[in-house]
Amino acid sequence: MSDEDTLSDAAGSMSADRFVAISYDDAIPNNVDLSSDKQLQRALETWRPKYLDWWNDMGPEGYQQSEVYLRTAVGVDAGGWAKFGYVKMPNYRWGVLLAPNVEGRTIPCGRHKGQPVWREVPGEHRSLLRRLIVVQGDTEPASVEQQRFLGATAPSLYDMRNLFQINVEEGRHLWAMVYLLVKYFGKDGREEAQALLERQSGQQDNPRILGAFNERTPDWLSFFMFTFFTDRDGKMQLAALAESGFDPLSRTCRFMLTEEAHHMFVGETGVQRTIEATCAAMVKAGVKDPKDVEAVRKLGVVDLPLLQRKANFHISVTRDLFGSEISSNAAEAFSSGLKGRFNEANLKGDDHVLQDAHYPITRVVDGKLVADEVPALRAINSRLLDDYIVDCQGGVDRWNKVIEKSAIDFKFVQPHKGFNRKIGEFAGHRDRGAVASAEPRLAARRRRHEIHRLADEAVPRTGQIRELDRAAARRHQQPARRLRVCEDLLREGDRRRAMRLDPLSAEPLPPPCGGGKKACEAKDRLRAFDLRAHAARGSINSRSEPSCRRRSIRS
Repeated sequence: MSDEDTLSDAAGSMSADRFVAISYDDAIPNNVDLSSDKQLQRALETWRPKYLDWWNDMGPEGYQQSEVYLRTAVGVDAGGWAKFGYVKMPNYRWGVLLAPNVEGRTIPCGRHKGQPVWREVPGEHRSLLRRLIVVQGDTEPASVEQQRFLGATAPSLYDMRNLFQINVEEGRHLWAMVYLLVKYFGKDGREEAQALLERQSGQQDNPRILGAFNERTPDWLSFFMFTFFTDRDGKMQLAALAESGFDPLSRTCRFMLTEEAHHMFVGETGVQRTIEATCAAMVKAGVKDPKDVEAVRKLGVVDLPLLQRKANFHISVTRDLFGSEISSNAAEAFSSGLKGRFNEANLKGDDHVLQDAHYPITRVVDGKLVADEVPALRAINSRLLDDYIVDCQGGVDRWNKVIEKSAIDFKFVQPHKGFNRKIGEFAGHRDRGAVASAEPRLAARRRRHEIHRLADEAVPRTGQIRELDRAAARRHQQPARRLRVCEDLLREGDRRRAMRLDPLSAEPLPPPCGGGKKACEAKDRLRAFDLRAHAARGSINSRSEPSCRRRSIRS
């Protein structure tokens, strides 16, 4: 391994003019001049051992002592911000990184629109701002906990590396939120930072704040769906918080968005590769009916209806993350300038204050779906959810193009926005594809069993993978020997033979957002992992090559 493939030469790169200065000499890497605030530095250094204890306990199982080829941020501007190298995950350089300051920036929305942004917490909004930061911060370690066992069944080295890259970046996002809590909220902030490590995903007594982050991620298909649908909610929320009038929060979220793009890329291409393998197997075997589940599964691939049900589940639990369609808390966050809308700066046709504006929402009234106009301030969550649904559709359309090319009569769709909802206007109304009709009580009792049966057919049971899914996943397990042989061949430099066994094992990595052409050079190609800690690996589907085409953060 050459010197350029390690992190040891990062200092020279960090001093280049194209990077915003980041200090890697401190115990906590940062670009906020942490050494000048000794009290804050001591508080974060006190929290750091507790974070490492959490990481060792709840991070990727079985790989804490393995050297993994990871990307580490060494700058925060678009000219190039990442360095690749081998590192053990507990030794990863998590730090506090904020996007560059924008001189003259003003509050973009709400009743304070046009005023200079706040550098300190406005006293009248202290409680609401802290709550926004805590809720966002709680999602970051939760996803690491949900995915901690997936390394044991990685479909390929490429997928394993992407999993660990996402995990360490979610850890860095936690650091970003903790920095804001500790620096700007005193004792209350320190207590909240500690609580972020004490809550655990799925724990009965002390679960994570949001429901979707207490669900299990038991298999790689769930992981791909999670990173496409649920991480896209993270994109929408971070984009809204990036419009905040509290400038430290805005700068923090702007850089987090840079890393979030890769997470969604992993999810979209992972599902797409699964679809490609299924379609190819069906065409080769002459299976025309995608609903002939038994025939498709005998081919050793995942049937398309199962993929749709997986999507239904992850879509519905993710939509609940947006909260109630009509919300006074969301109205106050917007009106106070603490949180904007998605792409706020580019929205046309309103004054960004919304005092007299209205927005259409859908409600269930007497068993019917009714369109209603409500004050736009109270419908901020509904507007963000609608933007999310539109944003998801681009990826769904790309999946459908794969099926169209194979001439298979099947199309992925997003269910109605009220499907399987636990929060908001549609909570408690269940039906296949939309909402249950609100009939008289006696008639509703007669239909209850049928409604629940249809809903269970349309989506896997909450919090678990169905037995049928487990059986399908077991049939797609692949022996570990292939991955171990690939690892040995790559170490010996025989890339051609390695690719014959596993086409993904030597694929170039997706370039980091803003990384430019140099990010795809040979030195950034995938490196082998140390797989000696485990004896078994598996695969849900296929060895089709992923598209490494860059995705825009707005795609």
